[in-house]
Amino acid sequence: MVMTNPPGILISAPSSGTGKTTVMLGLLRALAEDGLTVQPFKSGPDYIDPAFHRAAAGRASFNLDSWAMGDPLMTSISAQADGADIVVAEGSMGLFDGVAKPGELGHGSSAETALRMGWPVVLVLDVGGQAQSAAATALGFKMYNPDLPFAGVILNRCASPRHERLTRLGMERAGLPVLGVLPRRGDLTLPERHLGLIQAIEHPDLESAIVSYAAFLREHVDLEAIKRAASSGPIGPSSTALPRPPAQRIALARDAAFSFTYPHLLKGWRAAGAEILPFSPLADEAPAADADLVWLPGGYPELHAGTLADANTFLSGLRNHAKTKPVHGECGGYMALGQALIDKDGVQHEMAGLLGLVTSYKKRKFNLGYRKAELLAPLPGFTKGAVLRGHEFHYSSIVDQPDAPLARVFDAEGAEGPQTGSVCGNVTGTFFHLIAEASE
Repeated sequence: MVMTNPPGILISAPSSGTGKTTVMLGLLRALAEDGLTVQPFKSGPDYIDPAFHRAAAGRASFNLDSWAMGDPLMTSISAQADGADIVVAEGSMGLFDGVAKPGELGHGSSAETALRMGWPVVLVLDVGGQAQSAAATALGFKMYNPDLPFAGVILNRCASPRHERLTRLGMERAGLPVLGVLPRRGDLTLPERHLGLIQAIEHPDLESAIVSYAAFLREHVDLEAIKRAASSGPIGPSSTALPRPPAQRIALARDAAFSFTYPHLLKGWRAAGAEILPFSPLADEAPAADADLVWLPGGYPELHAGTLADANTFLSGLRNHAKTKPVHGECGGYMALGQALIDKDGVQHEMAGLLGLVTSYKKRKFNLGYRKAELLAPLPGFTKGAVLRGHEFHYSSIVDQPDAPLARVFDAEGAEGPQTGSVCGNVTGTFFHLIAEASE
């Protein structure tokens, strides 16, 4: 049976930093306030934005990724919109930005997601410092791929009524619908840190911020025009290809230090009957003693290294589990499984010591991009030789990595890298965040 999603749109921009997240959150909440059931999605591998989407829409948001995901998984994830009245997806970076070499279905661009799902693009333009010229930018984006459905533009950071008139004039000449005009306001930016936005759970007053975004969007954007522009297309035969759980009872670290778990993984694990047992290392909670697997996701252990080093109940519980059962860590979780973590001030904090890994946030190295991993040893849920696709984003560097490598790890262009992950006894760890098993 061929599936069709509810009508949707994709919010994108010519580049990062144009205000599309503000538009996204305000739009999700404004549409929900109008009584619609709104399904959010995120195009690309971002692991921070979906939690903000959930807070705004009251419904879990899922990543869609044409580089890392094959057709069955993309279809299964898009089916999470079942029962929604409208879909609102947020793009990553600029609309057509992706990697040079294709992955499962494409290059990982937001345009590919919109095209596959049939979602018209709403382009958010920062018109600061220009007027009619903004239309040339918008027209170029509309014409770059004529097959891509294009709903119109939202003009952001408009300085004055005169500025708006001139900018609208250019859009009219180019035949581009203006769906909204947002005046310049400095109080609408979300707090950021070294991986972009702070996490939703850390925002001092996220609910009031979202309420203000919604009021701002309602005042300055034509919501009815956006609803009319929403559309979708057939997305292929129905599929049940969500990821299978790596164990039956999974103790999952979840707090401000460990929170980057892709929603489609948790959805797949639960759908297959696995039990997720959350615990907080920062609150010095031990993983459930009867768990089959402990999973430490990514996050910000480098900001909480002292607290984690003193969390004796957590650390002893983790060490006891690892004596007989598997433990896996991704990125921040991998760092916490190591021997030590050096913070921004150069202070060394002892971690779990289940791996010999020593990492440093004082000695920073920017690591960003898709990863393809060929497993040299089993990882919970996957056998030796399996090929995985994931994403890496962190600033910490490796000081020591003495354990056996877990995988051969390649970037999106096929270059092999040194961040191989580690395996020691029942313990494994990677710097990349798992998205999916590769189809080849």
